[in-house]
Amino acid sequence: MKNIEIIGGKRLSGKLRIHGAKNSVLPIIAGAMLNSGKTVIKDCPNLSDVHSAFNILRNLGCKVALAGNVAEIDAEDVTCSSIPDDLMKEMRSSVMFLGAIISRCGNACISCPGGCDLGPRPIDLHIKAFRELGVEIEETEKYIYCKKNSELFGGNICLDFPSVGATENIMLLTAKSDGVTIIDNPAKEPEIVDLQNFLNSMGADISGAGTDKITIRGVRTLRDTIYTVIPDRIAASTYLCAAAGCGGEVTLLNVVPQHIDKVIWVLRNAGCYIFESENAVKIISDGKLKAVSGIETHPHPGFPTDVQAPVMAALSMTQGTTIFIENLFKGRFRHVAELQKMGADITRFNQVAAVRGVERLSGAEVVATDLRGGAALVIAGLMAEGKTIISDILHIDRGYEHIEKDLALLGANIRRV
Repeated sequence: MKNIEIIGGKRLSGKLRIHGAKNSVLPIIAGAMLNSGKTVIKDCPNLSDVHSAFNILRNLGCKVALAGNVAEIDAEDVTCSSIPDDLMKEMRSSVMFLGAIISRCGNACISCPGGCDLGPRPIDLHIKAFRELGVEIEETEKYIYCKKNSELFGGNICLDFPSVGATENIMLLTAKSDGVTIIDNPAKEPEIVDLQNFLNSMGADISGAGTDKITIRGVRTLRDTIYTVIPDRIAASTYLCAAAGCGGEVTLLNVVPQHIDKVIWVLRNAGCYIFESENAVKIISDGKLKAVSGIETHPHPGFPTDVQAPVMAALSMTQGTTIFIENLFKGRFRHVAELQKMGADITRFNQVAAVRGVERLSGAEVVATDLRGGAALVIAGLMAEGKTIISDILHIDRGYEHIEKDLALLGANIRRV
């Protein structure tokens, strides 16, 4: 098993292009099977989760090729409607294929999905919505069996919670249907808008993504398309946090500043200078950050839960105390114990963490317990004195394209060993 080794204390400087969004490309890959032809996805990030999604497509009978950051998917011959256990357990987002498979094949069989262990993340909202739309579902202890007995005629779905996955799955299920489906209280993340734009580029008729109501007017067929994925706002936020904590001057290219406005606000209040343009963000930091008034995660457009851990690492050496409240996932504080090994002063009570700034962090051997927690440990290692060794970096590879190479380009002393 490979590790990431960091010698901390280096300021960061330079320019870095942000790759395509992991959280966008996964449902887009699932959506490609709705088209009985060819789909080209540009700026497709080269991530382990993406390769897992490609393996699912191949298992279903699709042909997939990835050259650089351009993926070509040929979904003409879908020969299977089930996903094996080993592929389902590789990533949580594998459940995203359920709506697309039912739409294309009329039936589907999946086991319980895997991914980062962030606490309970039930797919009840997916199942409830599917049943309301006329899909017969049988759940066993291990498997979920779905069957569409007739054509989908749409319906009105009101989500109890603005779930990103449920919203995307409903869009994938009903894009090809005979009726109109309306989703009330959908997720509003930029990735939802990206999925809408992708499906519409294939001929779907979907509107309202990013608002309180999404309207899906079903169509019978979809056409070939070439589509470019939006930039990864979580990766951009992570590198901003690294520059903020280490100090330096870094420009991120291929960024949509509006997608990371909450993170920019926090870092500005911590003492960083941040300049925005149409598709780039520049940060200047002296590495001496101030505590901020408090950070509380919420669904978009609130502060993103995926950035909570990287921001916590960046603010671990501030003047003062920052309170973090995690409202979405019970397991999102697993990185706290690892940061404490490096000298961070963090007190946690249930879903609240108080981070009292310390003068220094010290390198240590730590474990990446999940994707974004692993990114937080990378940031802490860059800020710390001495050597940090991070193990279980397979989690980090799920969401960042060669994070050590990107940071090395900015002057960090970091390598994969």
